[in-house]
Amino acid sequence: MQIFSLAILKKDGSSSTMLTIQQDLSSFSFFKKSTVAQFLTFFSTTLAERTSPGNRATVTEDEKKCHVYADTGGLAAVAICDNEYPDRVAFTLLAKILDEFSEMYPSGKWTGAESDTPFPALKGMLAKYQDPTEADALAKIHKELDETKVILHKNMEDLLDRGEKLDDLVNKSEGLSASAKGFYKQAKKTNSCCSVM
Repeated sequence: MQIFSLAILKKDGSSSTMLTIQQDLSSFSFFKKSTVAQFLTFFSTTLAERTSPGNRATVTEDEKKCHVYADTGGLAAVAICDNEYPDRVAFTLLAKILDEFSEMYPSGKWTGAESDTPFPALKGMLAKYQDPTEADALAKIHKELDETKVILHKNMEDLLDRGEKLDDLVNKSEGLSASAKGFYKQAKKTNSCCSVM
């Protein structure tokens, strides 16, 4: 899972102006980076222009998903990710980006030049949220539950394995009387209705 680009744009009617953008092009070859960067910038601008205020949208292009969220205050945020990056997490991230940017730069300070609205936090967000669980608490809980489930299954397998070894020990034991062995076998039959599969 990867985020390739995060951008914040100012919307003026049907046009948009790039306020700030951060890109992670490490997965592309050196010779393709500038072309990919231009494409990501162009697509971010076009997507922001075509999204109505108060709406969010996702556009799939090749193996990439482009998510846009245009708030009602005149800003739009765009995230371009691979297909594996969860949509819900991308939109959570876009809302967070717009909230933080709006706090730092009220609407009167958006001149439309990148140099007038530096937002260094965007670079940190691009790096941090490459892992979707950092942006979304629900995704983090799902990941932790999956890890717990794996551990639980392993523990259950170990317990079942110990049960089989105990059977072998009882059968091989010369120190147990025939009645003790019989009691063990009867208890095992009685408890077999409660076995874990």
